[in-house]
Amino acid sequence: MPDQFDIAIREGQIVTPDGIVTGDMGVREGVIAAIAPDLGPAAKDIDASGRWVMPGGVDVHAHIEQMSGMGLMNADTFETATRSAAIGGTTSVISFAAQAKGQRLSDAMADYSARAERGAMIDYAFHMIVSDTTAPDVDADLGALIDAGNRSIKVFTTYNIQLNDAEILRVMSVARAHGALVCVHAENDAIIARAKAALIAAGNTAPHFHAASHPRMAEVEAVARICRFAEHLGQPVMLFHISTAEGAAIVRDARRRGAPVWAETCPHYLFMTEEILKQDGINGAKWMCSPPQRTKADQEALWQALDQEDLQIVSSDHAPYRFDERGKLSAGPSPGFHEIANGLPGLETRLPLMFDAMVSRGRGGPEAFAQLTATAPAQIYGLPRKGALVIGNDADITVWDPENSVTYGEDDLHDNVGYNPWVGYSMKGWPTDVFLRGAHIVENGQFAGTPGAGRKIDRPTLPLAPTTPVA
Repeated sequence: MPDQFDIAIREGQIVTPDGIVTGDMGVREGVIAAIAPDLGPAAKDIDASGRWVMPGGVDVHAHIEQMSGMGLMNADTFETATRSAAIGGTTSVISFAAQAKGQRLSDAMADYSARAERGAMIDYAFHMIVSDTTAPDVDADLGALIDAGNRSIKVFTTYNIQLNDAEILRVMSVARAHGALVCVHAENDAIIARAKAALIAAGNTAPHFHAASHPRMAEVEAVARICRFAEHLGQPVMLFHISTAEGAAIVRDARRRGAPVWAETCPHYLFMTEEILKQDGINGAKWMCSPPQRTKADQEALWQALDQEDLQIVSSDHAPYRFDERGKLSAGPSPGFHEIANGLPGLETRLPLMFDAMVSRGRGGPEAFAQLTATAPAQIYGLPRKGALVIGNDADITVWDPENSVTYGEDDLHDNVGYNPWVGYSMKGWPTDVFLRGAHIVENGQFAGTPGAGRKIDRPTLPLAPTTPVA
């Protein structure tokens, strides 16, 4: 039968960019072929009655098989990270091709691409981390990689991989010439160094002092500076992991001035405060991340910024380190906060946490949930055919059971981290079935993907246009 669908997802609440459709979705040759009530026959039917049919999640900020600034490899391989992502409802991820000191950017990209090609079980792209502008042919190399479809770059204003202001402006200029988005970890290094030195000198080195070692003014200053750089050059910039009310306000004001600035936040800033670091002994290390979690008032400000579209994306910033001598405790059994790798696992937990808050508890609703976690990330980063349930797009689909309540356990994630930072957190709503280009990679909560089945996503153009530079 020539017009038969390969798969039909029947009688679901289908969340599309044009509204919610109650009916069927037909998939043919890995692509969404039809959305309508009572579609015709299919080789495989999926009963989605009483369930939400959403775009597969697009997580545009995840560290996979990457060396930290402390020289420590994180816990996940592309295989374990993408398995975890899929079980949490995510079908596309942007990780990092991180340049080591002295390394050609093209060599870094080739290395990470080979790792992903072997292991990735969902589709993927890369941000290029530029950490050494003295490496061979760095400007030409960067331009060629952008032209080849790698349309985003990350730079740091802190850590031992930071660039100075002149170097950041140089990278932004190359990005503008070739059509790339520049993503920035924006914290002022001098402010952090001063705060950290004072804490260590006073003997205040327990994990909960990590929050004080990253004063909120470090974020405020750096975010404001990068917004002005974007405005000065007319170069699109994404501010990563905004954690403070002031940071969100700076982004809002810059956007209202017409600066080409976008920004994200993460679940650990929306649902945790710095109090989470105050655990017995060294246990608070499990929750250390940078920037650190902030306050209840900051949480509310971030939610308001999402509601008002001052912040456009919620990403995971998945940065997984085991709580043992291979990870968080690599400096010994009782390290100071300054000796502990920063980061939390999040690829698997991002969507369930946000679904519970936005759909089950009503903070935004299903359409806003799809926009923040799939559609906007795909649009901003230029991921063709991803992030939205429309005819002609890849059949990247997640089916959610809104009545399934889950409480996270101590070690129930499917990554390689060995603990769950959301232990004890209860959610209503759960992804039961996940499709990647029509392949049923999660069936009734059970993973059925294959290493290497993920494809690199070509990004031929950046959809964000530069603006006129400020004189």
